[in-house]
Amino acid sequence: MPDNKNGIVSGGGTSIGDSDPADSGIVSGGGSQLSSKEDTMQSYTVVKGDSLSKIAQRVYGKASLWNKIYEANRDHIKDPDLIYPGQVLRLPQI
Repeated sequence: MPDNKNGIVSGGGTSIGDSDPADSGIVSGGGSQLSSKEDTMQSYTVVKGDSLSKIAQRVYGKASLWNKIYEANRDHIKDPDLIYPGQVLRLPQI
């Protein structure tokens, strides 16, 4: 096994510096890697007159699934009754 100056070696015996960066699974630019759950979400831009239940009805066919949209966007929505035109929401797969 080749001697690596910094002593960091991956499990397969290949030094980290020798591995292909494209195979690392690290997403460049954003500084973090998206989870597969986030990767499968679509986005929706709120328009005038929308509510979470109207969006859920349109997207999922069931207004009662509004809480799934709310849960996926709790970091952006403080009150589920207050969403605004232009706001971009994540739509989780159901």
